[in-house]
Amino acid sequence: MSSSASASRSLPALASLTLAALGVVYGDIGTSPLYALKEVFHAGHVPTTPVNILGVLSLIFWTMTIIVSLKYVLLILRADNNGEGGLIAMLALATTAVREKPTLRRTLMVVGLFGTAIFYGDGVITPAISVLSAVEGLQVIAPGMHDWVIPITLVVLTGLFAVQRFGTGGIGKFFGPITMVWFMALVALGLPHVISNPDVLIALDPRYAIGFFASHPKTAFIALGAVVLCVTGGEALYADMGHFGRRPIRIAWYAIVMPALVVNYFGQGALLLGTPDAVENPFYLMAPESMRLPLVVLATAATVIASQALISAAFSVTKQAIQLGILPRMSVRHTSVRDTGQIYVPFINWGLYVFIVLAVALFKSSSNLASAYGIAVTLDMTITTVMTFFVIRYGWRYPLTLCVLATGFFFIIDVTFFLSNTLKLLAGGWFPLVIGAGMFVLMLTWKQGRAIMHERVRNEAIELRGFLDAVFVSPPVRVPGTAVFLVAEEGLAPNALMHNLKHNKVLHEHNLFVHVKHHEVPWIGFDKRLAMESLGHDCWQITLNFGFKNDPDVPEALRLLEGRGVPLDEMDTSYFLSRDTVIPTFGEGMAMWREKLFASMHRNAADMADFLSLPSNRIVELGAKVEI
Repeated sequence: MSSSASASRSLPALASLTLAALGVVYGDIGTSPLYALKEVFHAGHVPTTPVNILGVLSLIFWTMTIIVSLKYVLLILRADNNGEGGLIAMLALATTAVREKPTLRRTLMVVGLFGTAIFYGDGVITPAISVLSAVEGLQVIAPGMHDWVIPITLVVLTGLFAVQRFGTGGIGKFFGPITMVWFMALVALGLPHVISNPDVLIALDPRYAIGFFASHPKTAFIALGAVVLCVTGGEALYADMGHFGRRPIRIAWYAIVMPALVVNYFGQGALLLGTPDAVENPFYLMAPESMRLPLVVLATAATVIASQALISAAFSVTKQAIQLGILPRMSVRHTSVRDTGQIYVPFINWGLYVFIVLAVALFKSSSNLASAYGIAVTLDMTITTVMTFFVIRYGWRYPLTLCVLATGFFFIIDVTFFLSNTLKLLAGGWFPLVIGAGMFVLMLTWKQGRAIMHERVRNEAIELRGFLDAVFVSPPVRVPGTAVFLVAEEGLAPNALMHNLKHNKVLHEHNLFVHVKHHEVPWIGFDKRLAMESLGHDCWQITLNFGFKNDPDVPEALRLLEGRGVPLDEMDTSYFLSRDTVIPTFGEGMAMWREKLFASMHRNAADMADFLSLPSNRIVELGAKVEI
């Protein structure tokens, strides 16, 4: 086939992926014009003078250029983990790159865990501020509808979270086209105002941003806390790389998203130059009165799509965190037969919903929510930059000077935005931090608790090969069939085996000791899924390898043993699990309250059999107590 034919065939696929990326990747940053520019002036710190308007516009343009166009689209998208992106993928890359430096590795792990925890705080604020800011357009149309804004917002959000269990496969195909219409609307709103007042385009000159800082350093620094709202959602570019690839994300940004955002922000600026009083809500006041109601409907649809993308990301991050042992097992349901990436995590869904409703009820307006927004976003941006340094320095082996220059520039900007947002700490910035801190405590407690628990089990366990040799000195009764014993660590005799011998005094004809191992890579193919070692006496040690985005399906993986002399007849195979009960004790380990918290998390974790996709009618569970 000729190269031109190949290119023509790939062009529709690229266009389709680019359109899909619009709906998933750019929903959050695409709805920022609803509130970003308004919030810079709203707090009253920045008077709506022409010089200030042009300075703020210049700041917004160069913030998008530096943070999104340069940092994320050009640099961060290159740091993929086997094609996957996101903070957990970056964390896995960074910790792997410094695996020979254990102290640094532990430090990066803690920093990465905190960044992942803060993501949940961001996940609460984003849907709340996005949908609320869209519905607030009703106040522009009819000021008397003020009291209806919060109830309508809560109805929209309730409907959004209620349909999550059905999946987004049916409506997902409309996300891209609706978001495309939204970006066209952004241009249609802003362009007439830019044309009527083209002088606003001089704000593209970075000297206006620099001049704004030079003439009002304190005011400009405070304003950065609102300016950063124009790049919220930047992390989504990296997080969703695995779904679409770099090229569609880059094309969508440079060809559609950034031009539309710039035209709209500059249109709002042009409106403010002529009508400073429009600062109340410049986005909706750009539109003719007859178009404002349809615009509210379109904006609400766009913010629902933006919220959906973040909710889906929260499900995906949670699943990856579970696989890496950062969070306890939770019920994860697949909502699509064809797309394995479409999942639903009930606990996370309703947990987010409760905190989002709390945020709307507590803050009551998008302006108040803007005070809570930004601090979590800038923290994650800073952490991503730090992780990137260790990836390119120790993973890619680039020269130190180049690494410092490449990431140091972005680090200074990220920290500046973060420090500006700390000024909003008492005004609402505490809210996402409290959520993030709570998640961080849970993650750290779970990770440390599991490490302590495994250490206790390891100290009390017996070496498997030696145990089997001792057993077969005077062999027990062998019964037909195959027993699959799930083991926490290779080479150790599982409690379930010893309890079975002690109480039932029998051993199956064939025995598999299966260790499920999760790796810090997103995907592991079937060619590397299974490793086996004979232990003699028709016993085998099996290691099953899964990436943090693979679904751990033990029966499916064990089918790879066909033809290797291991009989695995479905009706003659039993799965043996050890159900451990954690007993908190005083002494070494964690503080007592954390040990009790870990014991509670362990007790309420989702069933191991479901997590490993084991057949429920062929499972034998034998209990044991573990003191930590």
